[in-house]
Amino acid sequence: MIAAEPADWLAGMTDLGDVAWPPDPIRTGRLVLREPEPRDRAAFIELLASPEVHTYLGGPRPRDELERGLSAAPERWPGSFAVDLDGSMIGQVLLRRATGHSRPVAVGKLDLGYLFMPRAWGSGYAAEACAAALGWLFGALPGEPVVLTTQSANVRSMRLAARLGFSEVERFEAWGAEQWLGMRSPLTRARTS
Repeated sequence: MIAAEPADWLAGMTDLGDVAWPPDPIRTGRLVLREPEPRDRAAFIELLASPEVHTYLGGPRPRDELERGLSAAPERWPGSFAVDLDGSMIGQVLLRRATGHSRPVAVGKLDLGYLFMPRAWGSGYAAEACAAALGWLFGALPGEPVVLTTQSANVRSMRLAARLGFSEVERFEAWGAEQWLGMRSPLTRARTS
């Protein structure tokens, strides 16, 4: 399951401001959302090099480039959660303030992104992890709306956005495909089924 924009979607994003980071691990029924650790490096390389994961994100990054360029503890910045299942990273949830977003309505809003290993697709892990991250975010920054952008062709991501309570704001053309931009108010509740 994937969402957001092509691989460079983090360009123009800034941190979460005054939110204390990292938070204590967030536990759900099956998952733990935690700060990325050095032991996650191989999983990040797999995630970022996966053609399946990056079908709607502008394509995978070359594995050799990732091997050379990723730090010992990759993706370790405020708003980046490693999603852990039974002691292994299966995905990432990202929460960042969109300062360089291509759509004016999204600029300055918090932006939700997520990437999950193909082996984790279809089990509800993305919904569980994103709902937990949003719950944490709304506790840390009450009153903040959140945006999510995905290709409208990404049917799974569109279903997840609806399940998480995002409502369509607009559709637009970018990166050679129709994009969908949704927004969720902190008062919106995610659907549980």
